Amino acid sequence: MAEDFAERHVARWRDHWIDIDFDEPVELAMVRISRIKRHTREATRRASAEVGLQVHEYETLHALMIRDTPGTASPSELAQAADVSPAGMTGRLDSLEKAGLIKRRPSRTDRRSVTIEATSRGADVWRKAMALRGEAERNLLGALTPKELAALNRLLRKLAVVVDAEYPAEP
Repeated sequence: MAEDFAERHVARWRDHWIDIDFDEPVELAMVRISRIKRHTREATRRASAEVGLQVHEYETLHALMIRDTPGTASPSELAQAADVSPAGMTGRLDSLEKAGLIKRRPSRTDRRSVTIEATSRGADVWRKAMALRGEAERNLLGALTPKELAALNRLLRKLAVVVDAEYPAEP
């Protein structure tokens, strides 16, 4: 099997880590995870661009569409889901509304607030981006057999459970 980016990285740096704690298998794993994440971010960027969105716009539509109430949320719920400030979310919603992808509607329960709703065009654009992103992700993992992918998922789940417990997300 050909040498990968992580192995070349470790080979370049191995001799420089003489006086510090260096765990080669950990470094290899972390470099690979980082590299794969970079490729998935690029796949998301390309899918977003192909449907005329910037990544933050795609992420906002995604947060809106994958809720228990698909296509409907308050601005504060979206800000929390997208991990952005309320002011940052306002800017995102302004651009999505201007593009005709969402609508702001008066809240039925609180006339001081609004509810964000995806338009049919917004839902269609999101679905197209999801299809493109999904295809790219399948291509990224296409080198694995179904059995290997299942094993990878078991290992990643084990790691994610520990990491999420150790470093809980901000409320």
